[in-house]
Amino acid sequence: MELIFLGTGAGVPSKERNVSAIALDLLQEENSIWLFDCGESTQQQILHTSIKPRKITKIFITHMHGDHIFGLPGLLSSRSFQGGDDLLTVYGPAGIRTYIETSLKASGSRLSYPLSIIEISEGQIMDEGNFRIIAGKLDHGITSYGYRVEEKDKPGELLVERLLEKGIAPGPIYRQIKENSVTITAEGERIYRKDVIGPDKKGRVLSILGDTRFSPAHTHLSTDADVLVHEATFGEEKTELARDYFHSTTVQAAELARKSNAARLVLTHISSRYQKEDYQQLLAEACAIFPNTELANDFHRLSINYQT
Repeated sequence: MELIFLGTGAGVPSKERNVSAIALDLLQEENSIWLFDCGESTQQQILHTSIKPRKITKIFITHMHGDHIFGLPGLLSSRSFQGGDDLLTVYGPAGIRTYIETSLKASGSRLSYPLSIIEISEGQIMDEGNFRIIAGKLDHGITSYGYRVEEKDKPGELLVERLLEKGIAPGPIYRQIKENSVTITAEGERIYRKDVIGPDKKGRVLSILGDTRFSPAHTHLSTDADVLVHEATFGEEKTELARDYFHSTTVQAAELARKSNAARLVLTHISSRYQKEDYQQLLAEACAIFPNTELANDFHRLSINYQT
C-alpha cells in the first residue's frame, strides 16, 4: 500500500504544485489503484509516474470545488484509449453524477468500459475484498467529505511448532487448518484453528480528509490511523483567514493528528502564497505539535506499512 501525491496545491495550479489528487497504490492488495480527488491536469501528472490509468478502478471525490474535480472528465475519457475495460466506480457528494454525465455528453465522449457513479452520504460506503471505507462530513461551506480506509484484519500465522508437536507434518492440511475453524485429521483428531494460529494481523488504516475547517469531531475518521492526510492551506499566522475560508492551518492539522492518536501526518493542499523557502517553517509549526509530520510535494510517495 503506497500513497502517491499527484497534486498538493490549493485552489489553482502553480509552478511547484498542481491541484488536488492522491493515488493509493493497491496493486499488491487488490491489483488496482484508487484515486482521491482529480483536479485539473491530473492525467498529465500521472504521466510522470508509473501509474497505468487502466488500473484505476475507484475514484473518491471529497467535494465539488473545481480544484478537486476539473480533471475528472478528461481522465475518464482518456482511460478508454489506454486499455481500460474494467468497471470504474466514482464515489462523491450529491452533484457528482450530473457533473460527470453532463461533461461526457456535452463533449461527445463515449466510454469503452462500464462506469458506476455513487452519490454518498455519511457512514460506510464500501465493503469489498480486503477493505471497507467510511465517509464523514467535514466543515467546508459546501458538502465536503473525509474518507477512512480500513484494511480488514488478516488471520494470524500458523504456529507450525505447535502442529509439529501434535505430529502434523507440513502439507495441504496446513491450509485446511488455517481456513476452517475445525479440521479433522486422517487419524480422527480434531484440530481447532484457534489453538494453532497466532493473533490476527491488524489491518492498516488510512484517513484522507477533504478541505475543511479544524474540528475535534473529525477524529472519528482518523482515530488510530496509520497515516492521516490533512489539508494545511495556511500557516499558523493565518488562523483567522483559514476559518473565514473554511480551511485549516498547519497547527490545526497537527492538533487533529495528536487527538486522533495517528501514527503519521501528511500535510497537503498548500496555498500558492507559500514558496519553497517557506516549507520548512510550515513543517516546523506542525512538528511542534505532532513530531511525525511530513509536508507532501507533488510526486511524494509514502509507503503505509503494518505497525509492529
